[in-house]
Formats: sequence, C-alpha cells, structure tokens
Amino acid sequence: MALPQLDKYAHVPWEEKERLFEEVTADPRFADYLYGCYECGICVATCPSARFYDFSPRRIAQALAREDVALVYEQIQDDIWECSQCFSCLRCPRKNNPGGLVTIMREVAVRHGLASAKQALEGYSRIIYKIMSTGTQVSPDMIRPEAFPDWGPSAKETGDNLDVWRKAMPPETMHTTSMSWDVADKTLTELYLIWHMTGVMDMIKAVDEGLHMILVDVMEEKLEEAGYPLS
Repeated sequence: MALPQLDKYAHVPWEEKERLFEEVTADPRFADYLYGCYECGICVATCPSARFYDFSPRRIAQALAREDVALVYEQIQDDIWECSQCFSCLRCPRKNNPGGLVTIMREVAVRHGLASAKQALEGYSRIIYKIMSTGTQVSPDMIRPEAFPDWGPSAKETGDNLDVWRKAMPPETMHTTSMSWDVADKTLTELYLIWHMTGVMDMIKAVDEGLHMILVDVMEEKLEEAGYPLS
C-alpha cells in the first residue's frame, strides 16, 4: 500500500493554499497550457533544469491536473524557481506547456509576496532599478557572487576582474555608473507607464517595498513632466 504524501507546509492554512491554487487555475492562460499528462516523460528528458536540480516539469503538470492543492503550494514555494524558462518542454505531444504553468505560478507567488519569491528575486533588485532608472539592464559591477550564487565560479571571476571588464565597455560607461547608450525620455516614460498600468509595480512592492519606494520616486518626476501624474 502506498504511503500518504507528507504535507511539507502543513502549518499553512488550507484556505491559503486553496486560494493560491484557484488563482493559478483561474488565469486566462491556464486552459491553453494544460491539457492532461500521460506521463511520456518527454518534457523531463528535454528539460535542462531536470539535469541539475530535483525538478520535473511533468510533476508540475501532474499536480495541477490532479488538483493536488497541497503539492501545488509546495511547488510554488520551492520547485518553480528551479525552472530555467527555456520552454524546451513545449515538445510535449499533448501540447502541455509546463514552462507556461511555472510562469503563472511564479506570478502568483510574486503578487502575494511569498518568501520563495522574495528569496529568488533578491539578487535582481539592482538590475530592476537600473532598467527603470537608466533604460539599460546590467553592468559588470552588479555581478557579484553573493548576489548570484547560482551562477557558479563565473560570477566570482567577473567580480575579481572588474577593471578588465570596464576597459571592454564603451568609454562613456566609465565605472558603470552611467548608461552605455542614451535612452530617450519618451521610451523611459512609456516603460514607466507600462509597469504602472499593468500592475508590475504592485508586484515589486509585494516582494521588495524598499525598491518599490525608490522606483516610485524615479517614476513620479518623469511621468509628471510628461503629463502623466501617478496620483
């Protein structure tokens, strides 16, 4: 006789687990991402994350198809952050999209400010701030071992050789405190509006209130100048 599966998060109220499960399945994309799994294993065979982590895209699809509320909650807290979002799993003959399901589950975790989301996104706060304040994405001085422990020895190598990397960057970047190219104010304004109107800023607030406050300060002035006050 099979042993019952232990609920790793038994201390979390069932109502909370059920609420998050229902939010995942109510997403408009959900019906197009899950059609049913007959356990062929193709998604696992093609998944690069499955080679290095205890991660299975098939298990994601199966838990949602079985409506296993407790397991789905556990996956939201733990497993979904090991997915590389490469969407190799789209080779599924049933047309399931485990990577898409993971996307929905991650968004739910971020919206509710779950501990897993805060931990997973901790190293990206500076990148988000740089995008929103300058229009560029990442500079060498951001890549530090303590911020990106999952990047392995390459992060330490970059951090130990910043002077070399800076010489390879365009001269106007200097010590990476400036932009590597000019981004038009119109482009930044459009970016701010998209983030504000689509709820991205609310998601950031749920996982990092300090970063949210900084971004709002940056955005308010720019949007008011363009005639789009936040309030």
